[in-house]
Amino acid sequence: MRLAGRRALITGGARGIGRAFAEAYLREGATVTIGDIDIARAAATAAEIGATALHLDVTDPASIEAAMAAIREAGGIDILINNAAIFTAAPIVEIARADYDRTFAINVAGTLFTMQAAARLMIEQGRGGRIINMASQAGRRGEALVAVYCATKAAVISLTQSAGLDLIRHGINVNAIAPGVVDGEHWDGVDAFFARYEGKAPGQKKREVGEAVPFGRMGTAEDLTGMAIFLASDEARYIVAQTYNVDGGNWMS
Repeated sequence: MRLAGRRALITGGARGIGRAFAEAYLREGATVTIGDIDIARAAATAAEIGATALHLDVTDPASIEAAMAAIREAGGIDILINNAAIFTAAPIVEIARADYDRTFAINVAGTLFTMQAAARLMIEQGRGGRIINMASQAGRRGEALVAVYCATKAAVISLTQSAGLDLIRHGINVNAIAPGVVDGEHWDGVDAFFARYEGKAPGQKKREVGEAVPFGRMGTAEDLTGMAIFLASDEARYIVAQTYNVDGGNWMS
C-alpha cells in the first residue's frame, strides 16, 4: 500500500503497459483514472479493474484542460504517468511529413503539455507530486528504420531532465522509465513494419529481438510496474530528472 491515498492519472491506460500500471497502482492503494482517446475501451478497462475513465486526447489542448478540470473536481492529482504514445518506422528517404507530425504530436507535445497541465494543478494543490514519463531504449540511440520514433523518445528523456530540474522546487519529482522490447499486441504492428522493410517473415523480427535480450526474453508490461510504483512512492523522493532503463540488460547508460 505504498501509494495509499494518492490519486493517479495514466494516459493511454486502456490497454497494454498503461493498463498494467493502473492495476499495479490500484493494488498499492492509489485511486486511478485512465485517460485515453478510446473512451469506450478505457471505460471497459476501468470497470474491470476498479478505476475511473475519462476521454483524453493528448494532442488537443482543450481535451487536456477538460481532463484536468474533471480531475480537479474529483479530488486532484498526485501522480501522472505519461504513457500515451505511438510507434512508426520507415527508411529516412521514405519518412512522410504527416507521419512525423503525428508521432511528435503524440509522443512529444502530448507528453509536454499533459505534464504541464498536471504540474499546474499539482502546484495549485500545494502538496507536490510525481510525474513519470515513458521513454524508451530507442531514445538512447539511433536506429536505421526508426528515426522518428527514436527522436521522439530522445526528446522525452530531455524533457524529463528539464522539467525535473524546474519542478522539483514545487516538490514535484519528474523522472522517466525507458523500457526495452516489451511484448504485447502493439508488437504485431512493430513486427509488420520490419517485415515490410527488412523482408522478414511475420514473427521473425519479434523472435530475433527477444532472443537478443541478455535476460533471455522480451519484457512484459508487468516487468515495468515495479519501477512505476517505486518512482511514485516516498522511497524515490530524492530522485530527480532521471531516466531508468528497465530492459533486461539491453542498454547500459
